[in-house]
Amino acid sequence: MEHGHPLAPAWAAALEASAWALTVRDSTWIYPLANLTHLLGLVMLVGPIASLDLRLLGVARAIAASDLSRLLTPIAVIGLVLSLASGSVLFVADAGALARNEVFLAKMALLALGALNAVAFRWLWHHRLHQWDVRPPLAGRLQALASIFIWLGTATFGRLIAYF
Repeated sequence: MEHGHPLAPAWAAALEASAWALTVRDSTWIYPLANLTHLLGLVMLVGPIASLDLRLLGVARAIAASDLSRLLTPIAVIGLVLSLASGSVLFVADAGALARNEVFLAKMALLALGALNAVAFRWLWHHRLHQWDVRPPLAGRLQALASIFIWLGTATFGRLIAYF
């Protein structure tokens, strides 16, 4: 891994040159543990979100949408926090290259879109989830379908970073 990329934004180059970035790169354990934590966070984020979205699309109607949301949302939030924290550690180690990597930037754009979609969904539908068991709104179902594609896209682009 080369460091001090000449085309990197100044903030990314400075971050990559920081003592924390050097510690992450030189440690035997920090980067691998951050990578494993990132994977755990991804599973805890995407699994529950996709499961809830599938329920909102009509799968497993025997489970109340509001009950499933109450169960899975906290797990997804913990997954998001783990992913953001560990992803920050991974980023700092190679900030210069990542800040100009189009696949990484696409992943970040999808991450932001996914978070905005989740917040909008919660704001629009959270207090009406009990109604989904009788008559799910088309707009909400389309939002759930989009959520599946956004989060799977985020995970896919995250995995592809290593190859571009």
